[in-house]
Amino acid sequence: VQLQASGGGSVQAGGSLSLSCTTSARTFSSYGMGWFRQAPGKEREFVAAISWTGSFAYYSDSVKGRFAVSRDNAKKTVYLQMNSLKSEDTAVYYCAADRDLTPIYCEGNRCYDLNEYDYWGQGTLVTVSS
Repeated sequence: VQLQASGGGSVQAGGSLSLSCTTSARTFSSYGMGWFRQAPGKEREFVAAISWTGSFAYYSDSVKGRFAVSRDNAKKTVYLQMNSLKSEDTAVYYCAADRDLTPIYCEGNRCYDLNEYDYWGQGTLVTVSS
């Protein structure tokens, strides 16, 4: 399964960006999808995740209320709309796919754990200037 993230760029604080992640997965709708980010010198951290049908979404506290994750299974694409961007949002953003076979999405908070994800995109850089 290949993931291709796009949409990164430079923006001023307070601005918006929209990231997209397309996949080659034949059964895209069977994957939970996540967004993670990694700032220079820091560990990769969870940003957002969305369930197979898009019914459930989860966010880190740092982006809750500002970012929105969505997906279009027909287009095999997951999106991350980022609003009210801050300089601390500067990072390389990665999309990831989780072949989650559990009946309850994100049970035990697994969707927050990068180790649960099976496939990763190459990352797209978001730079927010203050």
